[in-house]
Amino acid sequence: MTNSSSLSEDSVRTKQHDPDLEKEAQESKDDSDDVSPESPSTIANDSPKSQEESLGHRSSETKLRTRDFGIFPIPEHLQHRLDRPFHFGLTLNIAFGVFSTFTVANLYYCQPLLVQIADSFGVTHAKVSNIPTLIQAGYAGGLLFITPLGDLVRRRSLILLTIILSLVFSIGLAVTQSVEAFEGLSFIVGAVSVTPQILMPLVADLAPDNRRASAIAIVFSGLLFGILVARVLAGIIAEFVIWRVVYYFAIGVQALVLLGSYLLLPDYPSRNKNMTYWGILSTMAKFAVTEPVLIQSCIINLCSSACFASFWVTLTFLLDGPPYHYSTLVIGLFGLIGMAGVSLGPIGGRIIDKWQPWFISLFSICMLLVFQAIQTAAGGINVAAVIIVTFGIDVFRQNLQVSLSTSIFMIDPAARSRLNAVSILSIFIGQVMGTSVGTRVFIKFGWRACAALSLGWTGFMFLVLLLRGPHCPRYTWFGYEGGISVRKTISSSVPPNQDNTPQKQEQPQVVSR
Repeated sequence: MTNSSSLSEDSVRTKQHDPDLEKEAQESKDDSDDVSPESPSTIANDSPKSQEESLGHRSSETKLRTRDFGIFPIPEHLQHRLDRPFHFGLTLNIAFGVFSTFTVANLYYCQPLLVQIADSFGVTHAKVSNIPTLIQAGYAGGLLFITPLGDLVRRRSLILLTIILSLVFSIGLAVTQSVEAFEGLSFIVGAVSVTPQILMPLVADLAPDNRRASAIAIVFSGLLFGILVARVLAGIIAEFVIWRVVYYFAIGVQALVLLGSYLLLPDYPSRNKNMTYWGILSTMAKFAVTEPVLIQSCIINLCSSACFASFWVTLTFLLDGPPYHYSTLVIGLFGLIGMAGVSLGPIGGRIIDKWQPWFISLFSICMLLVFQAIQTAAGGINVAAVIIVTFGIDVFRQNLQVSLSTSIFMIDPAARSRLNAVSILSIFIGQVMGTSVGTRVFIKFGWRACAALSLGWTGFMFLVLLLRGPHCPRYTWFGYEGGISVRKTISSSVPPNQDNTPQKQEQPQVVSR
């Protein structure tokens, strides 16, 4: 390490009053290839950095990385430099949301196109009905085996690689003449369309504590927009031209996402340079059974996702039958109501930034209980009830997931990608459960029984949340230790586990205002 970089590093650490300064400085000199955890981001008019960010981003790189994949130059202002922290503002936050929209859309373009795809390939509808399942199966594989890499490698490179792969294989979807090849490519596209789940932990790292929830909410809103917009766009395009044009459109927007990511994504070193890929996977499995906050959040996410999926899948059956008998176009317009609800997500994120996430989760579940009760009572009687429920479920389900994600990301900053992967897997399982069980209950017992099932799942979520209070220590499973203060200020935080040895970290100390 050069004298200037060493002095810069010492200066930063001295200001942080780090008691392990001399030891870490010696370790930095001994390992010329070490890369540091991420440096703190800055944002316009930002408040002073929390102790978590100060302690979690201490060391500097000895060798500046200037090229992606050793070939493409990284824009100079995006390169990692300790003496020039990266600016994370609203524009970049919104860009991340847009990237999420048009990446996750890859999973849903095919759904309105299945009939045209079957006719084009000359196969039965039953044959092409496997395509959405294969895409979702690929997505589950990507969540399990690709997203945890965000804790092991540089996220900029990982995100660029997944976008490149999804773009390349989407070209295959647009031009292939074989239904078997289309099915195989669909699986691969699903697996590499996990960019939003790599971006989410990155946003949690970049955003300051007092804006983390709202930053996550913006990206999550973009993800939900992608789910809703993909079906609408695919249906409109296929109404006027052949279905392949939908995938040409997907290729074009992914090329723009790739360009935007190259020009906007900051480059930061890995947090866990001493871990292996299998070590990352094993610790993810360990988190899934040893972290009370994560397990509580996953159970709630599973149930809320099941309710959400059940509602939207059976909504078509409800509106198509008596007493409504709506056309496909009118039924599709209900997606616009969902988009209106999604657009309010960042507002909920600002509230979560000021309050303890647990209380936002509690309020959101209570409101979901109200809307599920409305659907149970009047969903098949008056369309006004359906409109109200459609809006309310989208708003408060999103707030619930953002509040739970905020709690999960507080567990261990160095393991956010793995923690997020476990959480998203629970959501995926809930979607499968809600789609399957909800459809069967609706067909066999009717709309009211289906709504009552979702009401019961929501009640179970309420009970699970009440088992563990908002301020319990990290490894406490039940109870209400630490009080019940609602508003929060983070006065201290434990730095990430930088040597990758097991250690128990306490929750940030929370004091009431």
